[in-house]
Amino acid sequence: MKVINVIIAEASLETIPSEVATHPAVISSCKLRKKHWSEVLLDTSLHYSAMKRLPNRLKRGRPDIIHTILLEALSSPINLEGHLKIFIHTLNDQVIFVDPVTRIPRNYVRFVGLIEQLFKYGQVPPNDANPLMRIVNLSFINLLRRIDRSKVITLSESGKHMDCESICRLALSEDLPIVIGGFPHGDFRNDIYECSKYVFSIYGKSLDAWVVVSRILGACERVLGIL
Repeated sequence: MKVINVIIAEASLETIPSEVATHPAVISSCKLRKKHWSEVLLDTSLHYSAMKRLPNRLKRGRPDIIHTILLEALSSPINLEGHLKIFIHTLNDQVIFVDPVTRIPRNYVRFVGLIEQLFKYGQVPPNDANPLMRIVNLSFINLLRRIDRSKVITLSESGKHMDCESICRLALSEDLPIVIGGFPHGDFRNDIYECSKYVFSIYGKSLDAWVVVSRILGACERVLGIL
């Protein structure tokens, strides 16, 4: 069976870092949640003033991006037909492995609780022999080694223009994962570009990550004859 591997790279998903643990905005949000700061997701909508202290802050604190992407990907026909594997690689070099049968909560608050549980216990459900999601410390390069790949197709607004169907055909013919950024601003790190056999752009302007995911998966469904 032909499978499209999609890697969401440098996803803006992490728990609150210790550097900002004592900031009033963090203390306030954690008190409201009745959770220790290390068990709460960093979110720019709640921790914007605290995040001014953080390096690379424009790429951080957007768990809503991954929520929307997973809703789109896991409910898509290509996933329901068994032709999709999606991996979430975070800015801090952790990788979330997602079982294709996972159904992400539609409600954002419930999603946040799920991901906080994932970070705390390493998997969800916590004590299940076959978890729906698990997280491990893994760099981008080591993720490729884990899935037995060495090169990828990276989608970037700075890449050569290519239509989505052609990208999907190339990914299938050369068995290359498709990499899409999971951050709101900025560019990929050099190590990701170094692993890129091709760098393509699907549009002349910057697009939200979930829009890119939607267009690519739709194109792959057409290429595979699913739709």
